[in-house]
Amino acid sequence: MPRRFRLLAGLFTLWLICLSSMAAAQLSDRQSEYYQKWLSTADRAEEVIEANRASEAALENLRLELDGYREDFNRARGANTERIATLQNQIEALGPKPEGDATEPEEIATLREHLESQLNSLRVPRIVSEEAFTRANGLINEIDQILRERQAKELLERGPSPLNPANWRPAWVDFTEATKGLWNETIRNLSSDVVHEQLRNRGLGIFLLVALAVVLVSYGRRWSEQGGAYIRHWGGRGSGVGTFVVSLLRVLLPWLGVVAFVNAVKMTGIPGLRGALLLEQIPYWAWLIFYYDWIGRQAYVLGAAQGFKRFSEAPTKELRVYLDLLAIMLILHEMAVLFEQIENISDATRAVVSFPVIVGTAILLLRIRRIRRPNAQDSDGKPVTLAGFSQLVEILRRALFLLGIAAPILAVFGYTNAAEGIVFPTVKTLILIGALVIFQRFFSMLYGWITGQGDAARDSLFSVLIGFALALFSLPLIALYWGARETDLREIWTRILQGFDIGGVTISPSNFLTFVAIFIIGYTLTRLLQGGLRSSLLPKTKIDPGGQNAIVAGTGYVGIFLAALVAIMVAGFDLSSLAIVAGALSVGIGFGLQTIVSNFVSGIILLVERPISKGDWIDVNGMMGYVRDISVRSTRIETFDRSDVIVPNSDLISGVVTNYTRGNTIGRVIVPVGVAYGTDTRKVEAILGEIANAHPMVLANPAPSVVFQGFGADSLDFEIRAILRDVNWMLSVKSDINHEINRRFTEEEIEIPFAQRDVWLRNAEVLRAASEPPATKDPEAPKEPSKSPVELSESDMDSGTGDET
Repeated sequence: MPRRFRLLAGLFTLWLICLSSMAAAQLSDRQSEYYQKWLSTADRAEEVIEANRASEAALENLRLELDGYREDFNRARGANTERIATLQNQIEALGPKPEGDATEPEEIATLREHLESQLNSLRVPRIVSEEAFTRANGLINEIDQILRERQAKELLERGPSPLNPANWRPAWVDFTEATKGLWNETIRNLSSDVVHEQLRNRGLGIFLLVALAVVLVSYGRRWSEQGGAYIRHWGGRGSGVGTFVVSLLRVLLPWLGVVAFVNAVKMTGIPGLRGALLLEQIPYWAWLIFYYDWIGRQAYVLGAAQGFKRFSEAPTKELRVYLDLLAIMLILHEMAVLFEQIENISDATRAVVSFPVIVGTAILLLRIRRIRRPNAQDSDGKPVTLAGFSQLVEILRRALFLLGIAAPILAVFGYTNAAEGIVFPTVKTLILIGALVIFQRFFSMLYGWITGQGDAARDSLFSVLIGFALALFSLPLIALYWGARETDLREIWTRILQGFDIGGVTISPSNFLTFVAIFIIGYTLTRLLQGGLRSSLLPKTKIDPGGQNAIVAGTGYVGIFLAALVAIMVAGFDLSSLAIVAGALSVGIGFGLQTIVSNFVSGIILLVERPISKGDWIDVNGMMGYVRDISVRSTRIETFDRSDVIVPNSDLISGVVTNYTRGNTIGRVIVPVGVAYGTDTRKVEAILGEIANAHPMVLANPAPSVVFQGFGADSLDFEIRAILRDVNWMLSVKSDINHEINRRFTEEEIEIPFAQRDVWLRNAEVLRAASEPPATKDPEAPKEPSKSPVELSESDMDSGTGDET
């Protein structure tokens, strides 16, 4: 088996050498030299990965070198794309190459050979770059895998227990020796002539930096208050923006003072190696103290602004103290790590030094967990279910409890790295979440100040979006807190930039953003064109409102389609590979969305044929009203009771629709009226004709008509049939004519009858006898219930004899 493996490896190496020699023949001298360097680096990387003995720093440097090659090869993969496409089109224009003994003209053959040579000279670098890119990507993934395995092994590695008394004295000896070393080298440098010379030469600069540090630390808060007053003077009063800026200045100015003092100490040359390493960390440690104190102060300000509804005032002050102590614990942890790096101490000393810090941090986390709001209850005294931010706070409380208990236990059993990898990232994550809440509130206040919305801006959509954006941008920081390497994050970002392949279509942030930008521009231009047509151009034409609406809607659909098409072309999406998949999915989509497609096609037909238009009075499926809007899927009808009815467009195409105002608004009104028997019918006809002709909405041509319909059960029935100028006034005209009929008939003493019915009761004596109580001998005797139903005669059950209504 090993012999076969070596044979395959030798053949593969030989194939690579042949491929590289063939590729070098097609590459330029500069490209060949670069490619040979890459092969050397790749071979060295494979040896290092196979040996797996290099340090983490060496692997990181090797990875960085490979990443540079990978970026170069990635750019070379997409080079000369347009030129290659042009050459391919030129070769296709020459037609297919003759087969067999067939020949082609010499000029065409020479041109084909020349084009193919150019095409190969451009293709070879791309092929080589593709192969090199794949190899570099694989090597980088292998290095990342090695580093992650080492990191996990180190995290779960068990060391000496800090509670073992045998480890205490060596730890104390290491600590005292490190302290003495720092003190001795500082005293030695202080007494050296070099330091004295630097103090003489740089004395003025050192003095100015120290003076600046003293001024910033002493007067920084006062200056920040003055800056906040200036901001409030320019319109920020009452918005909270000025207060927030003041709080930032209260942190920033003293911190700048600390940085100035550290630089002044560095210029003296007094610190030695250990002192220099400590001085480099002091600005970061000072920032931790100021930053954590600022978070506690802002938590108190936020609670005061809300009237301490979430937490009372005393726990809020207590929380601020705990945050300051957490900053100190984090600094002590950083000192322990620096102590290990400088002195190269043993694992036992590392465990003993770190254990008090871990326990103190865990205790502080448990104390913070105890700070909670009282259980909220509703009006019935039942507990209220937590939601939103309150639910997040409750989840954090439970996590703090578990972590606060787990970290010291792990440290006791020797898992110091795991304990530190749990408790300190928890502290940093907790503070980061607090900072996100504070900055979201600040941006909401700033938005409310700019827009004039005030406190209402905190519940606006902008506040939600800014919170989502801040949470998204904080994900890399949280990943770094919990052990992710910067190279891991860069690798993820690199893959995102390279894009994802979906069905043969590569989607990357660049072409996606290009697509979105072009589509937004096209969509905006379409809306502007629609607005110009609706307000400026179409009103000046003779097109009716329904036609204008159809033109505007059609322009919108065409514009959005063209915007999407142009955006796809400009972004470089090649959708040809999705044609087969789209064809297969279209069948299923056709069955699943056939109703929607039917409504869409019907909407297009409505806009083109315009059987109904916006503003028409229609009757469809028993629903009568005015057409208010015709969209691509449905039509909105406003009924006479001012309610909207959404009708699918397919119902308007396939069903029966009555359009009362299609083409014009002329329509007919019919007013029925009845008079008593014995009335002069010619006189009634004349009066009704006069009433109809007198109304201003009734057309004179054709003239209204009065029809004697016939002899009704209670009256002589007449009808007024008149053509109106606008059928929309039908109800008003009908009401006016009825009022006039009533007035004229009253003047002419013409009776309008109403229905009357006479009710006759047969066998009334039987009903009267049944309603009388039966005679009894003893009125005090109990009544016996009836043992048989009342018997009715056949005449009582006879119907149709006039005794029904």
